[in-house]
Amino acid sequence: MSFTIHPWFELAQQYDGTILLGNGASMAVSPRFGYGSLLEHVTQSQSLAEDARRLFDFFKTKDFELILRIVWQASNVNKSLEIEDARTREAYLRIRECLIQAVRDVHPEHHEVSEQLPYLYDFLKRFDTVISLNYDLIVYWTMAHGLDIHDRHQFKDCFLGGGLFEQDWQRLRGMYGNERSNTLVFYPHGSLILCRNRVEQERKIHIRGAGLLESILQRWQSEEVVPLFVSEGTHEQKVNAIQSSFYLSTVYREVLTEPRDNLVILGWGMGEHDVHLLKRMAGSGIQRVAVSVFRRDQAYCNRASLLIKETLGRNTLVDFFDSESPGCWNQHI
Repeated sequence: MSFTIHPWFELAQQYDGTILLGNGASMAVSPRFGYGSLLEHVTQSQSLAEDARRLFDFFKTKDFELILRIVWQASNVNKSLEIEDARTREAYLRIRECLIQAVRDVHPEHHEVSEQLPYLYDFLKRFDTVISLNYDLIVYWTMAHGLDIHDRHQFKDCFLGGGLFEQDWQRLRGMYGNERSNTLVFYPHGSLILCRNRVEQERKIHIRGAGLLESILQRWQSEEVVPLFVSEGTHEQKVNAIQSSFYLSTVYREVLTEPRDNLVILGWGMGEHDVHLLKRMAGSGIQRVAVSVFRRDQAYCNRASLLIKETLGRNTLVDFFDSESPGCWNQHI
């Protein structure tokens, strides 16, 4: 069976609800996001010490954030109890520096992607909800770009004064001031802009402009916070990581299950380690799904169609669109 792959503009008017962004969306903006994983990148550069490597093996994970947090907490406990333990602290410092260097290596600077931000802004503002599975800064920079555009549209990530997440996030769908429309943005796997402190408070790092990436890395080096994002792991490991965070669990519990009748999936390979997100949306009322296709890949269309109908229901209408067609994501109209 051959699937019809539409240009985006043929479907655009039927899809204005939720868009889910996968790694392919970031790769379209910068090929630097085409790495396998942060741990894989560090392993190839041979910068991870044997002690640190053992921790990943012991906890059976590839998630940098989890290992960094475990060692950071152990180091803080030792410090508070005045226990001399240079080895734990050394492991923390090594893992932290490896993570920082890996992010520096793979994440583009603002000036490398700034020309694409107007296209991303125009594309995303048509949706009422953006769910980004990517921990990079592309969506954040797109939101910041919109602050200089006076079109009465507002992007909201639901982090308010002091960088704290608004528990009653639904109220932010309302129009405030001269708002005429808005889009709520969520990160089910966390983001570089999110962190937690020693007492597990979760905050957003607020810095506008081109220096954000370096400022985030400096905050990590301050030893006051650790990053809040789930970079790797199996389905079970990701769900466990989500449940350890108030913000991530709120997104998982409330945002993904929010009523919606249409969904756009852009740049998501639908790997088995992330299918829990789609399963979480089952029962939310989705009637139709539009899925991006790269280079007209019919095998992917077949796999996506089967998975969506199996997860969301046999009667779910599945449309496919060309991820490189005019007006889609970062493509010119």
